[in-house]
Amino acid sequence: MNKSTGRCLYTATFSEFLSKEPLAVLGAMHNNYHGDSLTTTDEAWMGEIEVMQQVLEPWKEEKGQIVFEYDIPRLGKRIDVVLLLRGMIFCLEFKVGKKEEFQAGIEQVMDYALDLKNFHLFSHDRKIVPILIPTKYKEYTTVFQPSVYNDDIYNPMITGEEHLQELIAKVLEHAGAKQEDGVIDNWLISPYAPTPTIIEAARTLYENHSVEDITRHEADKVSTDTTINYILQVIHQSKEKQQKSICFVTGVPGAGKTLVGLDVAIKQTYKDGELDKENGAVYLSGNGPLVAVLTEALARDNQKKCSQKGERKNMSDSRREVSEFIQIIHRYRDNMLAKIKNPVENGIVEIDPEKAIKLTATGYGEVEHVAIFDEAQRSWTHKRIADYLKRGGTYGNKLKVPNFPMSEAEFLIWSLDQREDWAVIICLVGGGQEINTGEAGITEWVKALNNRFRHWNVYISNKLTDPEYAEGRVNELLAGNDKVKFSDSLHLAVSLRSFRAETLSAFIHSLLSFAPDAASLYQDVKGKKYPIMLTRDMDKARQWLRKMARGTQQTGVLVTKVAARFKPLAVNILAQGDENAVHWFLEDKTDIRSSNYLEDAATEIQVQGLELDYACVLWDADMRCEDGHWAYYKFNGKNKWNPENNEESRKYMLNAYRVLLTRARQGIVICVPYGNSNTTPEGFPEDPTRLPEYYDGTYEYLKSLGLEEI
Repeated sequence: MNKSTGRCLYTATFSEFLSKEPLAVLGAMHNNYHGDSLTTTDEAWMGEIEVMQQVLEPWKEEKGQIVFEYDIPRLGKRIDVVLLLRGMIFCLEFKVGKKEEFQAGIEQVMDYALDLKNFHLFSHDRKIVPILIPTKYKEYTTVFQPSVYNDDIYNPMITGEEHLQELIAKVLEHAGAKQEDGVIDNWLISPYAPTPTIIEAARTLYENHSVEDITRHEADKVSTDTTINYILQVIHQSKEKQQKSICFVTGVPGAGKTLVGLDVAIKQTYKDGELDKENGAVYLSGNGPLVAVLTEALARDNQKKCSQKGERKNMSDSRREVSEFIQIIHRYRDNMLAKIKNPVENGIVEIDPEKAIKLTATGYGEVEHVAIFDEAQRSWTHKRIADYLKRGGTYGNKLKVPNFPMSEAEFLIWSLDQREDWAVIICLVGGGQEINTGEAGITEWVKALNNRFRHWNVYISNKLTDPEYAEGRVNELLAGNDKVKFSDSLHLAVSLRSFRAETLSAFIHSLLSFAPDAASLYQDVKGKKYPIMLTRDMDKARQWLRKMARGTQQTGVLVTKVAARFKPLAVNILAQGDENAVHWFLEDKTDIRSSNYLEDAATEIQVQGLELDYACVLWDADMRCEDGHWAYYKFNGKNKWNPENNEESRKYMLNAYRVLLTRARQGIVICVPYGNSNTTPEGFPEDPTRLPEYYDGTYEYLKSLGLEEI
């Protein structure tokens, strides 16, 4: 049994482990390790082996199991040592040679325990004991107790190697664990089903895991790798035959379209860990905060790994490397616009030879052969991009282009068509989504291919003919195109199981639409241990968030961008600018810019596509429940809320709350303030912008659904 199963570097029964020479165990770990083993790694492993062979002596005759370097591939983590003893799970995090405790180490081992409890099937109903072991630490935990959260996770413990055996014995006694409880059958190969945040997933992809590794819970039901392989095959074929091709990938909500796009970008850009600029890809998104946060997260990881390997690389180089394959779509587009003849004459977009150099293979195109457009249905209509370019852009490029004749989709295909050799476009298409003003849907892509780019091969999901895409007119639009090939491999049919209660989205939809099933859906969500709490006191909301979050779990305050009156509650609206979103999402609990400080609130613009573990949604007077419907208001910036009568603006305001209420993976608290009921000596409202009646209707409605108050 002392061999790897792919889930760890070494596992054995206690008796087998204790009968081995330490060097033999180390050799087995080396055989199963695929990375570059460093001297410091060897020293740490050897230290752990020697400690554990002494510690486990009292239980050598029991049916215990030891696991070294247990892999959690979906989250890119390894647990130093897991002990399965008397039906309990001990997670051990070693700091070999250290003699003091570390807050980061405590959070790390707690994270491991939470990961197992929440996502590892055969750990759900077991007691889990996280222990941090700075080996030279002289103290040890003497008071230990199960968590106050009633989930059978003990509060994290600390001990040096000297007292580890004693601590394990006392925990077993405290838990009443019996020898006959034995080991946990098949624990090592238990199904493991987390839903990582997009940040965690991108980091893990960057370490050369597949999307399937990160997301799968039922290998036979998830089709992400099938889709990725199909796309990579199209790319390979296009390169071999020197052709231009476009793929349309569809998927149900939450199916992992963005992850598929990132995976293709990384596989094309990095070959065997090395940057491949000759055949590279670029992932393009219009979501500025998402791109900024992903870029910074990957750059930090890249710089950290280089440092661990002894390579010198500064952060600016890491950021530059990552930004080569993750970019804002507007900047990519504007870079091509800078190459055209301006103003445009006779409705024809042409390259200006004085503004660009033609290369043999690239032509006048960008360096990437492959461009991945996330949320392709949100590309701009001809009118929106023409109006934008008429007045000059707002994304850093102030270039003015009067009389621009193309839709954004047509221009993006045109941009890749400038290459002299081959090119591939991958359009990731969300279906059944409301389209905002100026967003063209998928129709413009199809029209452009029909009208101007008939030499492009079109690979299309067989679901793109459904009503939610291009108003169901895709078949009609493509009827005369002989280069179209339909494939079910380009449709992601399975929504990756969300960690949060499966009915959460349905409940939020019903809540916002006053549907009669909202109360029963809430009970379903609550029954699945996804808390949705209600309060009128911001201090209580903060206390709840801090109580709920353990380890490195992330908390934050959320408001709509129309929200205006939260200063009295000591809440600041996070300033616009992608760098602010980066700090808010990525800094740890020691940095006041972090979301965890619960001082700066992010808006729907800054959090779309990203997630927190626990969130507080502050509900302002912009959207109020009045007589069983929503009434919409916008603040005039001085002293008054004015009714919002524009139907499109009202729809967006409703969607803003939909976004905020679905950002938390593990639980939310909704804070509907009391408002200010005080009056001046003359009898006037002390603060007429925060009258209680602006908030009371919303609070009463939410309470009527059964939401539990803090």
